[in-house]
Formats: sequence, structure tokens, C-alpha cells
Amino acid sequence: MASLFPDEISLNLPDSDISYFPNFLSEEEATAYLKLLKEKVPWQQDNIKVFGKVHPQPRLTSLYASNSKSYSYSNITMVPNSFSDEILQLKERVEAFSKIEFTTCLLNLYRDGKDSNGWHADNEKELGVNPVIASISLGQERFFHLKHKSKDLKHKITLEHGSLLVMKGATQHHWLHQIPKTAKKIGARINLTFRVIK
Repeated sequence: MASLFPDEISLNLPDSDISYFPNFLSEEEATAYLKLLKEKVPWQQDNIKVFGKVHPQPRLTSLYASNSKSYSYSNITMVPNSFSDEILQLKERVEAFSKIEFTTCLLNLYRDGKDSNGWHADNEKELGVNPVIASISLGQERFFHLKHKSKDLKHKITLEHGSLLVMKGATQHHWLHQIPKTAKKIGARINLTFRVIK
């Protein structure tokens, strides 16, 4: 079992509070969760509207929550499933570590390098001011890009198998982030993004 206090890497970017924990889960745990979630989660592919055109979203998603609150982004409204045992276990691990009680988990399945997530901030009104977003990565490592909204600042970090990324404070007000496409032949990645929707 991974340590409750894994090594912390602070990104030290202006106007942000972002920490990365590369060994939040052991490799064995992360691999077991990846397999379980890939098979058991009711994945869906919604359509998104970009510049007036409708496209299938370039990844699969699923929403879980401890309440019935829906979550809306990019003209998509998702209705949550009740937490499964596996996701509840991960939620409790993140909560014990972060001292924050999360209500909701949005899961993304990136099937290969063609699946991606465009530039955005997690700033939907349901998330409140200065939301905390805690994201566990499982499977294929992918680049996570950040860019400042008003300054010429960019940063990228590799999100590894079993890692945890925590964004809090004013981060979502000042920074956009994305998981870009890659032409490399790569495997699947699941990320679980825990958040609070009151």
C-alpha cells in the first residue's frame, strides 16, 4: 500500500496552488483499479458543440456522486450514478489525504492517443469559488498542459500511473489546462476527478 504522505511536488506557478504526488497509489493498486474501472464503469460518449458544429466527445466519461446533483459543462449535463465500492475506496483515500470531503467524481477514459480534452478551466458555477479538484491518473501516462489566461506562461507535467494532482485556491480563475492528442501508439488512461458540488 502506498504511503498516506507520498512525495509532494509543488508546481510553484503564479496565481495557482497545484501539487503533484507521483506515488499516491502503488503500481499494483493502480493497475488493479484501472482494470476494474475499465470493465465496470458505465462509460458514455456525449456530443459536444464546438464552433457551432456537433462532434462526439473525444473520450468516454461517467459521473458518480453521493448526492443527486447533476454536473454541466460544454452544453452537456450529466446525471450521477451512486458511488461504486472501488470509487468510494479511492474517494476515501483522497479525502483522508486532502482533508476535504468530495461529493462528486467525474471519470474520463482516454482510449488511445486520439482521445483528448481541450483547453478549459474547471470553473462551472456548481463548483463554487476557488474549487478543489483532485485527480487520480491510472494507466497510460499523458502530458498535462497548463497555460495562464492573461500572462505568457505555459507549463507541462507528465501525469503518471497511480499519481494524484490537486488544484486549489485561485488556480481555475487564472489557468487553463488540457490533455492534448498524441500521434504515438499508446494505451488507455483513466482519470478520476474528485470535486465538490453542493
